[in-house]
Amino acid sequence: MDASHPANAEVCLENVIMVLSVFSDRSPFLMLTLFKTMVRSKLEYCCPVWNPHKITDIEAIESVQRNFTRRIRGCQGMDYWDRLKKLNLLSLQRRRERYILIHTRKMNNDLAPNDIKMLFKNSPRHGIKAIVPSLNNASQCSVATHYENSFGVNAAKLWNLLP
Repeated sequence: MDASHPANAEVCLENVIMVLSVFSDRSPFLMLTLFKTMVRSKLEYCCPVWNPHKITDIEAIESVQRNFTRRIRGCQGMDYWDRLKKLNLLSLQRRRERYILIHTRKMNNDLAPNDIKMLFKNSPRHGIKAIVPSLNNASQCSVATHYENSFGVNAAKLWNLLP
């Protein structure tokens, strides 16, 4: 992840260290309030657009929340997924997917601008499905990788997975 990346995990880890050094109370309410306002807001800034696709980037971003929740009172020694369940949180990856689906729904209902010109088709059997934009078969491999990880393709594929 480069230094200009909106969710620079190192910067967010610095915020985590600052929060943990300033506040000695580790109660779930206080810690979650601080995490949501001072850390998660930076991790999720414009997340539908820059949604990471490399496993290392996803793990780096998720490790910030994993490390923070480990320090909350009553969560020490628990598995990450058990901590999320206890604290009523979603993983950051799941939240990004949720934001993408919400924005796609807004584009479908003309509640948000459809700048990428995403097309939808309605079928009586399958409901509303998004049309995945096509890619020129002669494109270079690097272009194909960026295409596969673009918002338009990811949003359409996630949307089409909905029942």
